[in-house]
Amino acid sequence: MSLHAIDRISVEVDGEGDAVVMIHGLGGSSNTWTPMMPALARHRVVRPDMPGSARSDRAHALDAGPLSIDRLVSSVLRVCGALRIERAWFVGHSLGTIVCQHLAVREPAMVKGLVLFGAIAAPADAGRAGLRDRAAKARVEGMAGIADAIVQGALSASSRVTQPVTVAFVRESIMRQDPEGYARTCEALADAVPADVSQLDVPVLIVTGDEDATAPPNAARSLAGRMPRARVEVLSRCGHWTPVERPDECQGFLRDCLERGR
Repeated sequence: MSLHAIDRISVEVDGEGDAVVMIHGLGGSSNTWTPMMPALARHRVVRPDMPGSARSDRAHALDAGPLSIDRLVSSVLRVCGALRIERAWFVGHSLGTIVCQHLAVREPAMVKGLVLFGAIAAPADAGRAGLRDRAAKARVEGMAGIADAIVQGALSASSRVTQPVTVAFVRESIMRQDPEGYARTCEALADAVPADVSQLDVPVLIVTGDEDATAPPNAARSLAGRMPRARVEVLSRCGHWTPVERPDECQGFLRDCLERGR
């Protein structure tokens, strides 16, 4: 593994082969994807910490004003350019799935396919208000003031009881965020609009949990219905952090997509 700083974005690069670019969600980091790495042994895996998140320089989120989906997409494209990636699979979680969709629409020639965990097109209206409230609370109380409530809502009942390591991982991922960077990422998500994916002619896999309140199965199926070549897999007793809650199944789905191209 090599660690790069590209335009003040912290980027981990592992392995050799066809490129797979992995975009984490709100409160995540490159480590969101660590449970998926066994499925990627034959690939060049690129895992950025997105602007405003984790190890990427907090100033990157602040220098040019508010974050936006457009800025996040542009950041991923700059990382790909610096690493000379011309074509890749793009894998996203939560907010990262929105970034992947917009990137695929903006630069379709770069995209071999998409694998979207906990995928959403954009937040519902009630969700937008909740994200702005969460941003305000993060600024006032810090991450400690919101972490436990996020964990409670993001993981399935089964995961919270039977997977204490998963609970600890998600909680620590949230606690380690910079409050201002996290708040601005919340606001970027609150302002997100759906990408026009109706002409997206690449294979797309959407994986969600049956207890995912953020990206419930009906929403996943609705999103898939807008894409010509999309399919949906639903994991039982799983919440929103699919790659962490159900890593074995998610590895299998990811490996199948990369090997079969669908």
